[in-house]
Amino acid sequence: MGEHDVIIVGGGVNGTGTARDCAMRGLRVLLLEKSDFGVGASGNSSGMIHGGIRYMLSDRKVTELACRDSGYIQRIAPHLLFRIPFLMPFGSRAEGATLAERAAWYATEVYVGTYDLYQPLKRGRPSTRLTAEELYRLEPGLRPGLHGAVTLDEWGIDAFRLCVLNALSARTHGAELRTWTEVRQLLTEGGRVRGVRWRDALTGEEGEARAPVVFNAAGAWSPALARASGVRVPMRPGKGVHLTLDRRWSSYGVICSAVDGRQMFLMPHENESIVGTTDDDWYGDPDDLEATQDEVEYLLEGAASLVPGVRRARITRAWCGLRTTMYAYGPNEDALSREHQLLDGAADGAAGLLSIVGGKLASYRAQSEEAADRVEALLGRPVTPCRTHQEPLPGGDEVPDPAALAREFPVDASVAARLVYRHGGRAREICGMVRDDRRLGLVLCRDEAILAAEVVYCARHEQVRRLQDLRRRCRLAVGACGGLDCARVGAQLAGRELSWPPERVRAELSDLLDQGWRERRPVLDGAQLAAEELLRGGCGPWEAP
Repeated sequence: MGEHDVIIVGGGVNGTGTARDCAMRGLRVLLLEKSDFGVGASGNSSGMIHGGIRYMLSDRKVTELACRDSGYIQRIAPHLLFRIPFLMPFGSRAEGATLAERAAWYATEVYVGTYDLYQPLKRGRPSTRLTAEELYRLEPGLRPGLHGAVTLDEWGIDAFRLCVLNALSARTHGAELRTWTEVRQLLTEGGRVRGVRWRDALTGEEGEARAPVVFNAAGAWSPALARASGVRVPMRPGKGVHLTLDRRWSSYGVICSAVDGRQMFLMPHENESIVGTTDDDWYGDPDDLEATQDEVEYLLEGAASLVPGVRRARITRAWCGLRTTMYAYGPNEDALSREHQLLDGAADGAAGLLSIVGGKLASYRAQSEEAADRVEALLGRPVTPCRTHQEPLPGGDEVPDPAALAREFPVDASVAARLVYRHGGRAREICGMVRDDRRLGLVLCRDEAILAAEVVYCARHEQVRRLQDLRRRCRLAVGACGGLDCARVGAQLAGRELSWPPERVRAELSDLLDQGWRERRPVLDGAQLAAEELLRGGCGPWEAP
């Protein structure tokens, strides 16, 4: 792989964001990711570029940084973000509100009003106090007896796409990217890091890469990677579980309380709803992470306390990730700081090793800027001005009008809208592929509006090495159908584009379905178990004659 200025380990939002920033500064960058972009905490987050209202008392600078960076992210990826207004209802379990409850509601209103000071940084609208009548007019599905609400504004995002776009931008600026390539060992000599030893999980190829700086952005895997070289990276990983519902069960995000008083939410997200989240210490292997039925019920109970109809919802997935929270002994998990730290390995005999712990998805660009500054300092170079808040991410230079695309190309407007959301200005290239070959206008998935052309485009241009990578590029087999509509044809299209032999196509299809099964297993009931058999029968691996 030759010599590099910096090797970045991890393809989450911190790894890809830092690769982009370093490459834009002219550094020779190599990024190695053991699976695919965003598969850890980034892609399994709540999917929000939010300001973190809950951190204003303890970590106000976290709130300010996240709000400021939210504004920058909206500038560089305007197609990828969407507004989510939230309701924070006021309720009482007693017949009438007590004086203490009324005082708490007033304090909440003042607290959210203080958050309004940061809303202009992220183009959020100021909070509003709603009466009970106004609240039920907006959300008639809320449980009876609420006394009103206060509103606040946040922004949603497809975090997988955010990671991919940062990686593609880094590649455009000269970075070398290798997914499905695991770093097996840090190479040190004379008290300094000299590079890494890696192994390609798909080909078995092994090798070494050299660089005077290694940026360890491997998330929950960071401590183990550093520990193998005698370097300590303190971290207190927290498991967060989310549920996906098959439709939008509310027009607004609703902030709820779990049975133990923890704050949680139900929110519309793209064409689905998300219920989240848990926060529990995790001491196991980060590769062995699954939601349990107890966690599913915990989340359902909390959401149903304010939106009873959620009990009738079809849960399509239960998914989880590990927050890479900074270590502290004593506080409850949800009370841990969401600040970030950059740890230098020099004290442990690995000068040049830089590790990141903590942080938030919403602040990734600022965290990456700080990391790139430190990388240049470790290289002994003057710090180059950062431009990642000015240059658009791929597709972010234009947000085409879906109706106009539908008039110009043989693509339905609703499909064009989803293409524009995922690809921004590059949706025009995908629509052009349909004009050139009408067969690529086939809609593979009705839930996610995935075109055959989009699968081909992603396989061709977006560093796809496995079929499951397309779950993160264009949501193949992620929708309510679980892959019944799209998995087999998607596998055939990807296989043709990537020159896979038939046995590889079958293996990739089987693996894609297994990925979905791991997320569906904790939520399956009788009817859905029958549907799972139908899915396996219709799309599952078959024996070659």
